[in-house]
Amino acid sequence: MRSLPTSTEAVVFDCDGLLVDTEACWTVAESAIFAAHGHLFGPEQKALVIGRTVEAAGEAMAQYFGRPRTGAELAAELLERVRTELSRGAAALPGAAELVRACRAAVPIAVASNSPRELLDAALRSAGLADYFTYSFAADEVRSPKPAPELYLTACEALGTTPKRSVAFEDSATGVASARAAGLHVAVVPSLPGADLDHDWLGTSLAEPELLDWAGELRDSTLR
Repeated sequence: MRSLPTSTEAVVFDCDGLLVDTEACWTVAESAIFAAHGHLFGPEQKALVIGRTVEAAGEAMAQYFGRPRTGAELAAELLERVRTELSRGAAALPGAAELVRACRAAVPIAVASNSPRELLDAALRSAGLADYFTYSFAADEVRSPKPAPELYLTACEALGTTPKRSVAFEDSATGVASARAAGLHVAVVPSLPGADLDHDWLGTSLAEPELLDWAGELRDSTLR
C-alpha cells in the first residue's frame, strides 16, 4: 500500500463509527431529539453532529433549532440518550479486531476519541476491544478535543513517537481535521457514505485485505 507508510511507528484509532458500531446508538439518540423539536433527521442533519463532542453536538443542534441558549441542555439530553442506547451493546465493526491485533503486533497503538471517557470505555468493552489498548484518550481529558490536534498529539507523545511517523484511522471530517492538524498520516473509512474527506488512504471497511497486508509490512519492518 503506497499511500500509508510502512515506516509507521504508531497507529492511533478513532472509536465511534470506526472501530465500534456506535453510530447507530448516536443516530437513534439524535433522531429522537430532532423529532422532539419538529425536525426530520437525515444525512444533512447527521453531518452537523457526527464526530463532534457531546457538547459541540448540543451547540450545533441548538443553532439548528433556533434555540442558541439551549446547547448545554441538549448536550445533557444527548448524553443520557446515548448512554441508554449503548447499554444495550455495540459490536466491533467488520475488520476492526483483526486490524487492531495486526497493528498491535507491530507497533504501539492507542485510541483517541471525541466521546467522553464513560462512553468510550463502554464502547470498547462492549465490542471486546478494550484489552488491546494500553492507551486511550477521551474528549473530556483534554482542553481542546477534535477538531483541535490535542488528542492526537497526546496519543503520539504517550506512544513515544512523532505525529509524522504515525497513522490515524478516522471516519469523520472532524476527526480527519484533528489528525491532519496534528501532522499524522490519515486512513479514512467514512461513516457517511459519499463523504468527501481528506485522506492518504480511503476505503469502505477496515476489513479490506490491503490494510492487513500493510500491517504485516509494519511488523516485518520492525523485525529488520
